[in-house]
Amino acid sequence: MVINHFYYNMKNKKQHNKDGFTLIELMVVVAIIAFLATLSIPTFSRFFSKAKRTEAYMNLSSLYAAQKAYHAEHGTYTDVLYGQKGLNWKPEGYNGGGKSEKFAYTYGFSHGAEGQQFFTGNLEAPSNALSASNVGKDTFTIAAAADIDGDGKYDILTVDQNNNIVVIQDDLID
Repeated sequence: MVINHFYYNMKNKKQHNKDGFTLIELMVVVAIIAFLATLSIPTFSRFFSKAKRTEAYMNLSSLYAAQKAYHAEHGTYTDVLYGQKGLNWKPEGYNGGGKSEKFAYTYGFSHGAEGQQFFTGNLEAPSNALSASNVGKDTFTIAAAADIDGDGKYDILTVDQNNNIVVIQDDLID
């Protein structure tokens, strides 16, 4: 009788343990998830930074095409991206520059006015980060700049009259 009672209690405990997890088991699972998250965050950040740079490649290619069309019509290049005697180019959804923008990089030339010679993206790189830019009758270099990973170093790209896109300063490598 005692043996049957003991067997009955053990059987009930086994069934009870099948219904849930112990605290230790839950802590092990949480630790594993935290470890995996720690491994994936740098990879995700790098992926996100590359996506931002892709935006810059697309906009610089668009600026190249606009400059070539302007040159074909006027016989010279211009440093006015938007406005009178300009390319009539601005980033999609432009709202005056700054944090509210949907684009990340600052585009254009290092001199002039916001909304004419340069457009400030939501990462708010200053126009002086575009110092690699210039324009002449038969040449141009337009720049894009952004601190895409928040380390204080700018990612700077340029496009020239030959459609050469060059990374002047690479913020993706640290």
